[in-house]
Amino acid sequence: MYYAYKYRLKPSDAHRKELDRHRDICRQLYNHALYRLNEYQDEHGELPSMTTLRSELPDLKQWWDGLSDVYSKVLQTVVERLFNNLKGLSALKENGYGVGQLKWKPPREFRSFTYSQSGFKLDKKGGQAVLSLSKLADIPIRLHRAIPDDANLKQVTVKKEPTGEWFATFGVQMDREPPEPPENPERCVGIDVGILKYAHDTDGTAVGSLDLSDERDRLEREQRSLSRKEHGSNNWEKQRRRVAECHADLRRKRRDFLHKLSNYYAREYDLVAVEDLNVKGMLESPSNSRNTASAAWQTFLSLLEYKCEREGTHFVAVNPRGTTKECASCGVSTDKPLWVREHSCPACGFEADRDANAAWNIRSRGLKDVGVGHSERTPVETAFPVDTDSVSAKRVIEAGSPTLKERTASAVSE
Repeated sequence: MYYAYKYRLKPSDAHRKELDRHRDICRQLYNHALYRLNEYQDEHGELPSMTTLRSELPDLKQWWDGLSDVYSKVLQTVVERLFNNLKGLSALKENGYGVGQLKWKPPREFRSFTYSQSGFKLDKKGGQAVLSLSKLADIPIRLHRAIPDDANLKQVTVKKEPTGEWFATFGVQMDREPPEPPENPERCVGIDVGILKYAHDTDGTAVGSLDLSDERDRLEREQRSLSRKEHGSNNWEKQRRRVAECHADLRRKRRDFLHKLSNYYAREYDLVAVEDLNVKGMLESPSNSRNTASAAWQTFLSLLEYKCEREGTHFVAVNPRGTTKECASCGVSTDKPLWVREHSCPACGFEADRDANAAWNIRSRGLKDVGVGHSERTPVETAFPVDTDSVSAKRVIEAGSPTLKERTASAVSE
């Protein structure tokens, strides 16, 4: 299994200058490789292979001052990056999207470079953890969490964020088998995600959505201030960084909430069932697209899936069609407009919260997909309107889980 571990770097001013120089050389090499690719296509009528462009690197070093200062594996990954972008464009074209051609990268759009397989090492010098990068420097790094002992470091990507901060992301390979479907899972949960309540599960817990209205207001104020600055001036650059910091603050708070919530479900249960949502299609809808984007459901489901894989919990995504309309007790479908928040079945009389009813249907479908069968306990016996525990998003962030601190003291962080 492949994981990514991201850490903050603490470079000195000299380190920052050297990092920017290496980044700019990689950017220029990317633009040169794009030029050679187009030139080769004009001459031969077909695209060159990645090996062909990589074979030109030794000759480039003869006349390109500074190219030899960058580690050879880094230069190779720059060429690979170009071909990966080409594959991405081809995939979009095959799906019916109108795409153009690759363009040269300006400095603001080329922010990272990668050491693959070799040329990097985590070490300790003077009691300080450092990241040793070949032909660059030994840069202090903040290892806020340990990399597992059985992990094999495959690569490291060094990136400069728009705020000016530098981060290192390690690609880690671990030999772990994916979990097998449990024969008799003791703790199973179905999760229905939404906007008013971010997550409603079959244990009767409803987690509120994260309130980021203050952060959005601050971002809008800073953006208005940026629009009044002269583009390219010193004041404009200072204000641009403030806007970038607001974006980073929003992103960090949202991901922190999603990490802790997904980590809780992955550690507390043997089987987790969710809806296989078409989030991309929802975002293309003209109604409520901003709230859908802010909810970041696809990010939550992706985090939940890999954390379940890491913790040995079985993750199953079910067909979302009809989970809200179908009665969890008898299976009869009833049309309900979005503003109706309670489920009341005209056939069997079962009443429950709309999202709780959907969560039970998701759980039942998840158990059916893995061949376990339905739970002995029926939704009617759980008395959703009475037993539902509403939990604020702030409580998740502070405690690390939607329940009490005492219950999940060992699982409060990602």
